[in-house]
Amino acid sequence: MSRVGKMPVAVPQGVDVAIKDDQISVKGAGGTLLLAQNALVKVTSEGGKLTFLPIDESREANAMSGTMRQLVNSMVVGVTKGFEKKLSLVGVGYKAAAQGNKLNLTVGYSHPVNIEMPAGITTTTPTPTEIVVKGADRQRVGQLAAEIRAVRPPEPYKGKGIRYADEKITIKETKKK
Repeated sequence: MSRVGKMPVAVPQGVDVAIKDDQISVKGAGGTLLLAQNALVKVTSEGGKLTFLPIDESREANAMSGTMRQLVNSMVVGVTKGFEKKLSLVGVGYKAAAQGNKLNLTVGYSHPVNIEMPAGITTTTPTPTEIVVKGADRQRVGQLAAEIRAVRPPEPYKGKGIRYADEKITIKETKKK
């Protein structure tokens, strides 16, 4: 059995987990998240802990038990603490401004780039060169951060662009004569 799948998920106070035949819903202070139930995994709730057992001894069922456990654990953490990704803008004149549910980026193009925020995800700009993406759904926060970074990815010669706050860019040496 999967080592990750063996560990139960502890459900803290204030989080409500509903297990149905076709989906698992987790409700907490951060919102409500839904996950489609997999037929290869049996989910049981007992004593404030969720356990994930494979239906049979197949390799796919074993792998899915660990995957489902981690997805539900991320949902529980998301509705309690939430997730955040920090991005930084490096370049002369590069700046970001959050206005309502839009993020306006000025990153060296002839026009400003506007990115619409999906429901449940917020962006803030503590400084004009920093962006913080927050939300309860780990996948959507990471996807939105990747889409913002894709507007102007860091280039390898000067390092200009949008990068994750903890990302290290290896600067290449320019061509010599």
